[in-house]
Amino acid sequence: MLLDLILKKYPAQEDSLIEILLEFQNAKSSHYISEAEINQIALYLNISEAKVCSVISFYTFFRTEQKGQHIIQVCRGVPCHVVAGINVLKVIEKELGIKIDETTADKKFSLEYTSCLGLCDKGPVMRVNDKVYTNLTENKIRAILTEYMVHN
Repeated sequence: MLLDLILKKYPAQEDSLIEILLEFQNAKSSHYISEAEINQIALYLNISEAKVCSVISFYTFFRTEQKGQHIIQVCRGVPCHVVAGINVLKVIEKELGIKIDETTADKKFSLEYTSCLGLCDKGPVMRVNDKVYTNLTENKIRAILTEYMVHN
């Protein structure tokens, strides 16, 4: 039903594919696009499922597996690893009890790497959903995670 509403907003042409995928994935609390939904999008746009899948697999922000409600992305750029002397990934892994590319049992958090977030002068950096956090310390990371655990 949600996908139908989103599809109706766009012309049935291949040029709409990325916009449809972005809007739909962001609108879902599970943050992924299933095989059935890929099929439906392909049918609407009159393109092959392979074409939809190739776009999804090319862009790192599209997902075909269910993720947590909150996607935590840790910058893997060199500046984020040398600034402040903390390992952001290790702090998050310890706090949430998961490793990179895993999701917590309650489906609240998923942890993944991302390319540079473009804030090298404010590192270390991480993103939770669409919000970027800079100048991270161990205490700041714990406070951010606690905020998402309690209020979201």
